[in-house]
Amino acid sequence: MGVVVKRFEVWIAQLEPTRGAEMRKARPVVIVSPDELNRQLRTVIVAPLTSGRRYSFRVPTRVQGRDGVAAIDQLRSIDKQRLTKKLTTLRAPTTKKLMDAIQTVFEL
Repeated sequence: MGVVVKRFEVWIAQLEPTRGAEMRKARPVVIVSPDELNRQLRTVIVAPLTSGRRYSFRVPTRVQGRDGVAAIDQLRSIDKQRLTKKLTTLRAPTTKKLMDAIQTVFEL
């Protein structure tokens, strides 16, 4: 099935082509889909990372010495072929905040 990925890994993904206000270009993304789905499907659900605008629903991250945020408002499903390089895996305190933020957004 191609690339093997796990929840909370951070990868560089090619997000082009995009439309409108979607995050573009090659950028880090964090895998948020459960490992069960990641093993069985050719797609993964990701939250793009950005150094851009900070909102209460965006989770602070630090990846490879750079501060940023996981954009929960930009969750999307992408084909694993868009993933080009694994960078790291998020640490437990950040993953807890990430999952809490996702749950909060979908409860609104």
